[in-house]
Amino acid sequence: MPNHPTLASVAADLDAGRTTARKLVEECLAKIADPAGEGARAFIHVDKDAAIAAADAMDHLRKANAAPSPYAGIPVSIKDLFDIKGQVTRAGSRALEDSAPAEADAPVVARLRRAGFIVIGRTNMTEFAYSGIGINPHYGTPKSVFNRGVGHVPGGSSSGAAVSIADRMAHGALGTDTGGSCRIPAAYNGIVGYKPTQRRVPLDGGVPLSSSLDSFGPLARSVGCCAVLDAVLADEAVQPLQPRAVKGMRLAVPTTIALDDLDDEVAKTFERALATLSRQGASIERIEVPEFHDVGVMNSKGGFAAAESYAWHRYLLTSKGDVYDPRVRVRILRGESISAADYIDIVGARRAFIARTEKRIAPYDALVLPTTSNTPPVIADLADDQAFARQNLRSLRNCTLINMLDGCAISLPAHREGDMPVGLMLAAAGGSDRRIFELAAGMEDIIRV
Repeated sequence: MPNHPTLASVAADLDAGRTTARKLVEECLAKIADPAGEGARAFIHVDKDAAIAAADAMDHLRKANAAPSPYAGIPVSIKDLFDIKGQVTRAGSRALEDSAPAEADAPVVARLRRAGFIVIGRTNMTEFAYSGIGINPHYGTPKSVFNRGVGHVPGGSSSGAAVSIADRMAHGALGTDTGGSCRIPAAYNGIVGYKPTQRRVPLDGGVPLSSSLDSFGPLARSVGCCAVLDAVLADEAVQPLQPRAVKGMRLAVPTTIALDDLDDEVAKTFERALATLSRQGASIERIEVPEFHDVGVMNSKGGFAAAESYAWHRYLLTSKGDVYDPRVRVRILRGESISAADYIDIVGARRAFIARTEKRIAPYDALVLPTTSNTPPVIADLADDQAFARQNLRSLRNCTLINMLDGCAISLPAHREGDMPVGLMLAAAGGSDRRIFELAAGMEDIIRV
């Protein structure tokens, strides 16, 4: 994001004494509290007192040359899906309001704290993470950063996470991604969102949507920011990110499904980015990926998300189903009709899908495709359930392909400043995380020209 601070620039300011953790936290709190802003809808809970206390502690540690990392004292937001010690994890729902407070931080939250990041608050989300749109009837819907006077959806399910970054209410955000929930809101708000290889980041301490597809990842203002946060979440050393030269990149554009039914603005922006990369020396090949047709078959009855969410929710639905968002409840209930045999079939089909698709894309550095087929819809246009369902599927479609692949992927802003936000996604097979970050770092400043 032009002229917006990155983790690297904020860390440099802290190190040089140009700012303090206390000042950073107070600035974020002021943004959240601004009545003209989206803070009241982007956050479900703000940790004001604890954040200020933690900031003062980090400032004292830095003065003593004992800061736990260069990023100590930088405020981050946490999606309401994660456990934070002493707080109730609502997962954007009213059904969990009377749950006991968490006894411990989720491992990913603990890792952020261990690096000195400061938890500024819990961000709003689609109830139980079950939508790519980001509407929440319980806690309100934060508007996308684009054209606030009209009111576009923020993307889901990590809606408040993305808005907290776009509006400088936090400098990094912890989200989740089951079918695009980090990448979609990133695309709709002109920021960067990352879905890691699932096995790299522990899923304990988070309310599950689909244990087969869930992954925990960051949203931030740059590729470098996401790389730092990803390393912390995965408990890996933060290594300097070396951008890959665009010249010589081998990129494949999947023409199967991923380019169908694109909004004009998405198609135009995507093709302009490809042309720019090509002029800079990238080798771009359009390829058929017939395996992508298998994803629709696997999801025809609701897939992993319906089956696995129903298993988790079935008793809560019996006692509190009336307080669920009806659009979420109906999707979870699809899992009731999925038999054990159906589920076993999906597991086997996915295993075969991954093997065949990985073989097909192996010659390339990455797949490149639009993050979503649509631009962020206007909130008022989705009052009708059919309109909502159609746009929700369009938001999720491309990202879901990568979750089913058990891959890793990043969404980069590809639009020009002031235009409708459009995301460009780079994706690869699982375990290719570092390569994706290097490729993305090499092109992030180029594709918006």
